[in-house]
Amino acid sequence: MIKAAIVGGSGYTGSELARILCRHPGIEVAAITSRQNAGTPVHKVLPSLKGFIDLKFEAQLGEDADVDVAFLATPHGASMAIAPGLLSRGIKVIDLSGDYRLRDPAAYERWYGHPHQDLDGLQRAVYGMTELFCDAIAGADLVANPGCYPTCSVLSLAPLMASGLVEDKVIIDAKSGTSGAGAEPTKSTHHPACGSSITPYKVVGHRHTPEIKMALDRVSGAGNGVVFTPHLLPIVRGMLTTSYVTLKKDKSKNELQALYDSYYAGRRFVRHVAVPSIPSTVGSNFAEVGIELADAGTIVVMGALDNLVKGAAGQAVQNANIMFNMDETVGLDFPGLGV
Repeated sequence: MIKAAIVGGSGYTGSELARILCRHPGIEVAAITSRQNAGTPVHKVLPSLKGFIDLKFEAQLGEDADVDVAFLATPHGASMAIAPGLLSRGIKVIDLSGDYRLRDPAAYERWYGHPHQDLDGLQRAVYGMTELFCDAIAGADLVANPGCYPTCSVLSLAPLMASGLVEDKVIIDAKSGTSGAGAEPTKSTHHPACGSSITPYKVVGHRHTPEIKMALDRVSGAGNGVVFTPHLLPIVRGMLTTSYVTLKKDKSKNELQALYDSYYAGRRFVRHVAVPSIPSTVGSNFAEVGIELADAGTIVVMGALDNLVKGAAGQAVQNANIMFNMDETVGLDFPGLGV
């Protein structure tokens, strides 16, 4: 049995990790940390886990912690101070923050507002978009779990980008539920501010933009312009992206559909559908992708997923499965809620 620690276990992502792992047949939750809840039984803070996890929150992971893998559900900037010590003890690390996603330290400093403090780790980390980079993930000891917007955007676009058919600009219109903002309330995520509105935010300045570009460039083998605009939806969880690309040469809808079916053949957690649905994916590790052919060679590309599962905790567990030579579906093969 693989022993896991969840570092930062009281937030939405950490609690989702605990929810998934508490029923995982091959991974045992051995420790959960939360500075503000240290000494408190997990179920007192996360009542849904009563009867499933019989642990108390620890202030931090001890130097003698007997674990094989640590999931870092920590704020941006915190993981780079934690990961090196864990790696030096032979503990594999899956970081769910943005600390190891961007390989270029200058890009990291520009988008996250401070210098990177673990340049060796930055170069060592494998970008963990499972369906695209599973071979590298299998041999990694440090995985940078992707952001939710990049996962939804890139998975929906990858077959087209890999085909070399796309002109060099991608326009992405993305919408996400309020849980993506984290457990701490803010003025913009307070219910009266967002409960009856769809609100764009960080227009042309969201830090997921360079991550999306990085992943699309790797898939396509070329540079791509990315225009990315996120919006806040008045729902708790779930994400929908609608992207627009222009093809270099005309393709029929049947040809495009066949391209997607071939690209994701055998990949359990990506479903090619006519129109992706948030409710079909919420609560699950599934992503849905769909395409439509518009006029003048324009393709409308759609994606949907649960931002807390496939967009965060579920993909992290999927990566852990691969890192420890388990089938990637173990502990994750359950459907979405549907409503």
